[in-house]
Amino acid sequence: MPGRTMGMMGDVTLGLIADYRPGSFLLSSPRRSLLATGTQAVVTEPDPDELSVRVTKLLVDSDAPLAVGALPFDRTTPPHIVLPTTARWARPEGDLRGTERPESDLQGMAAGARVVAVPASEEYEAAVAEAVRRLRAGRLDKVVLARALRLHLSEPVEVRALLANLARDNANGYTYAVDLPGGRALVGATPEMLLTRTGLTVEANPLAGSIPRHPDPVQDRLAAEELLASVKDHDEHQVVVSAVVEALRPFCRTLTVPAAPSLVSTSAVWHLSTQVTGVLADQGVTSLRLAGALHPTPAVCGAPYAAARDTIAELEPFDRGFYAGAIGWCDADGDGQWVVGIRCAEIAARTMTLYAGAGIMPASQPHLELAETSAKFATLLRAMGMSVSPVP
Repeated sequence: MPGRTMGMMGDVTLGLIADYRPGSFLLSSPRRSLLATGTQAVVTEPDPDELSVRVTKLLVDSDAPLAVGALPFDRTTPPHIVLPTTARWARPEGDLRGTERPESDLQGMAAGARVVAVPASEEYEAAVAEAVRRLRAGRLDKVVLARALRLHLSEPVEVRALLANLARDNANGYTYAVDLPGGRALVGATPEMLLTRTGLTVEANPLAGSIPRHPDPVQDRLAAEELLASVKDHDEHQVVVSAVVEALRPFCRTLTVPAAPSLVSTSAVWHLSTQVTGVLADQGVTSLRLAGALHPTPAVCGAPYAAARDTIAELEPFDRGFYAGAIGWCDADGDGQWVVGIRCAEIAARTMTLYAGAGIMPASQPHLELAETSAKFATLLRAMGMSVSPVP
């Protein structure tokens, strides 16, 4: 059975995490990890063309090593792009300096947490049922509905320990922490790369179509096979791949798209995955500009974009903010990497807000979509040392 599993990050990544401090930016990937600190400038221009131009000019005119930050889910909301003072890279074969593992009693902290589901499970199922009604009426092709868990803790979260746990538990994924306005941070471990630009080559890896994993190996294999055979999930996946291809097409001379998706997995969920590769027509198109063009994909929003966005605004009882946005970096040459801001929590002092969404299609069943979001919460709950079953 084809597939690849996301496993444990190396000691070098844990070394960078040990040096993480509030206000820093961290993005670890299977190939290398980045820790950026300090602030020379902040750019909040919402127009993607102007944002790319401004950031590139600042990089050329300053000694900032690159730009890092986050794009929010809503395209009209200002992004948070920072030019740091320092950037440190690490590869698996690199310097092992500072590899002490951050320690903190996250489990003890979480033991007394008050957990509030937003919305409650039955309300989420009702929202899914309403979305299915609209889908079957032909008002949209797909919509992603999310829910949140708010954890009220007795003391502030030790982000370094949380990041270390996420990195150990999520192989070949992308562990991240990005500073947000108002003293907040978005922390998570996403399986999904939005795009990577290296010279004229651009790669995108849309994931859509999911099923919870099972602790029993036989049942887990059957779950993966069920996902591969699911017409509903293949339809959902194709909506996302088509949108990614159409978003990249204006920027690329050539695009290569596999005929069928493959399987990838996190520790909690199986996904359908497609690797899209393109050759840019213009060297001047930066990774930041491409991120603005691709984001948000139907994997986190839906299709058509406007109808899905309006449905989300009506049916979700919270503002997503930077959840389901894009997190990444871009250098003065335009190279960079951006990932999809899912499997995450927004942290503000003693409050953590965890987010998880599910792609809703005409064949969706509300209780199964609820189960999918519960499985996705497991990434952060396990990293906090909390029970992942049952999830409210």
